[in-house]
Amino acid sequence: MLNYVVYERMLFVFPYAPGDYIPNPNYRFMPQGLYYNPYTEPRQVWWQYPQDSGGRYRAMAPQRLTFVLVHGSWADAHFWDGVAAVLRNQGNIVYTPEYAGHGSDPNKNVTHDMITNSVVDYIKHLNLHDFILVGHSFGGTVIQKVAEQIPDRIKRLVFWDAFVLKDGESVVDELPPQTKKGFEQLRAMSNDDTIMLPFDLFPALFVNTATTEDAKLFYTSVAPEPAKPLFEKLDLKAFYALQTPKSYVYFYQDNVMPQGEGYGWNPHMSMRLGLFRLIVGDGDHFTDTRTRPAYLAQKIYDATRD
Repeated sequence: MLNYVVYERMLFVFPYAPGDYIPNPNYRFMPQGLYYNPYTEPRQVWWQYPQDSGGRYRAMAPQRLTFVLVHGSWADAHFWDGVAAVLRNQGNIVYTPEYAGHGSDPNKNVTHDMITNSVVDYIKHLNLHDFILVGHSFGGTVIQKVAEQIPDRIKRLVFWDAFVLKDGESVVDELPPQTKKGFEQLRAMSNDDTIMLPFDLFPALFVNTATTEDAKLFYTSVAPEPAKPLFEKLDLKAFYALQTPKSYVYFYQDNVMPQGEGYGWNPHMSMRLGLFRLIVGDGDHFTDTRTRPAYLAQKIYDATRD
């Protein structure tokens, strides 16, 4: 016998015999008797889900996690304040390390190794284990190198519009020639080997969904970025040998990197992770950390699912 279900002008045909369940018409195929929920044990059958007094099935409670959030260039640990507050209010544990050459550190003569080691030392000092390591933008290169040193402590890596460099690459190797030339010129103009992001580039590239007034406010937190780590070529052979689960969060209004022609966040960067979970959103590079921290926090949380 065949059972016919019409759903939104689509015809689904399922084999049906007495005693069988009728599959959910939202899905073209669902294993018999099984419903997969990312917040429950795998292979839990639907009739084992908890029910309320009326017999309705209730969603399982969200998993409480530990996050380590790593910021990117022209920012410091306060970049995450709003997102961290939301995640903590939901019962999660959140850490936002500051790394060398940023925040209150006056020394801008730092290397990528120094930046990486400052995050590794922070994690070891707090004896953190089984955490989600999140990297934004340049922070993607940081979590690549951190993961090489302490892979056994990390539950999952999450890259949000972040660089995923190939072995032997630098950040500037992934920039269009005109942008790379601009960085070199700004570096040469500096007296302390830093790159200050000009405001005339900031609204269109970093906060293109923000109002002009908000863009000016956001720009007050922009600080000169140590140049050397952006130009260093990284040995990432150990990273590409790791089996750590990975996710990529891509906001499709992020205009920092041009999409296509061998550039961009997704799929150009993300596909280098091999097997990974992809979560997408409609924000830009900076704005949502201030204006919609709950939205961004949810996207990051969604990326943690196994």
